[in-house]
Amino acid sequence: MEQTAKDPAVRYQRAERRQIEWRPLSLDQLLPEDHTARLIWAYVEALDLKELYKKIQAHEHGPGRNPIDPKILLALWLLATIDGFSSARRLDKLCKEHLGYLWLCGGVTVNYHTLADFRVEHVEVLDGLLTQSVATLLHQGLVELTRVAQDGMRVRASAGSASFRRHATLQECLKEAQEHLEELQREAESGSEDRRVRAARERAARDRKERIEAALAERESLVPKMERRKKGSGENARASMTDAQARKMKMGDGGFRPAYNVQFATATDSLVIVGVDVVNAGTDGGQMKPMADQIQKRYGKRPDEYLADGGFVNLEDITVLERAGMTTYLPIMEQEQKRAKGIDPFAPIKGDSEEVKNWRSRMGTEVAQTIYKQRTATAEFPNAGCRNRGLNQFRVRGLFKAKAVSLLHALAHNFQRMLALSSPA
Repeated sequence: MEQTAKDPAVRYQRAERRQIEWRPLSLDQLLPEDHTARLIWAYVEALDLKELYKKIQAHEHGPGRNPIDPKILLALWLLATIDGFSSARRLDKLCKEHLGYLWLCGGVTVNYHTLADFRVEHVEVLDGLLTQSVATLLHQGLVELTRVAQDGMRVRASAGSASFRRHATLQECLKEAQEHLEELQREAESGSEDRRVRAARERAARDRKERIEAALAERESLVPKMERRKKGSGENARASMTDAQARKMKMGDGGFRPAYNVQFATATDSLVIVGVDVVNAGTDGGQMKPMADQIQKRYGKRPDEYLADGGFVNLEDITVLERAGMTTYLPIMEQEQKRAKGIDPFAPIKGDSEEVKNWRSRMGTEVAQTIYKQRTATAEFPNAGCRNRGLNQFRVRGLFKAKAVSLLHALAHNFQRMLALSSPA
């Protein structure tokens, strides 16, 4: 029915968002009791962070401004990682707008530069925290190192494919960068430009020059490796002017892009990450021994059984791991083709060590094949979780910084696994 002029006006409540109100509530009262930020803060408070506090130079009755509590910065990055945010600028914005991040800050002002620096300046501390957190779970009986699965994950580097250059081009670019920097320095003497703008331009020019120098050094290190693989190919060695340590790798979609190879070792019983490494090798071959050594160094023991996919098959690694008392479970490659030729895929091959012979015959048994089936569900689980949390491309450059980000993802993953393992069934 249409409203006529004689009908009374419709009444309803309207939103008024510009009215100033006084709400006597603290941040603690506004944040729900079961919010993830509270759980993260309780977790961080239980960690041993004395190494971070040792680096603080401000002391009572001394000069200098009080730095931000390292627990706040670590908690912010853990929450951001779980929420899928990897940008320091984005995290800076969240600390001003999102209740969970505001609660963690507790009135302390942070900025993106401080957040970005903290993430990559404490790799050794983050590495130690991974050991510390897993060791606690081992002590509580929530994790066992009986069986471990390893897998590699290619993560895009912060560089483009077009940034890779040969020696001659890099030398030319370095000359241009040096000339540009000298020109800026001459302009600075005239004092015709704003001081802060001039400093920013000089800093950008120096950074570019340093990246090109790093690319030249990295390119020279690649020449012997390429020449060992194919004589005379060293001249074709290229390095990225954006991220010198990045390498072009084959990605999941079959394409080749600049990337890093993130290695996770995961306990099969708890799905907890027990080892982390980042390499710039495009293959997983040869990565088992370094990871097994890392686990031994972290926890003082090696896993009894070691699972990995076909990309990790390296006869030297298998021999070393078996001699150290670990039973390896890796697939025998090209089984169907060998069977078609009438060859037993599990039979020893000339030159095999006794350990490799044992591995081949073992993988022909039903028991070994059943155990190996656990690899996919175990090793792929943290990879999928990290992808869902945004680990598709690094926003930092270099192996060192890429490892810092990977360690944060491992800590965030283990924190969530700790909650799942500790909760009553």
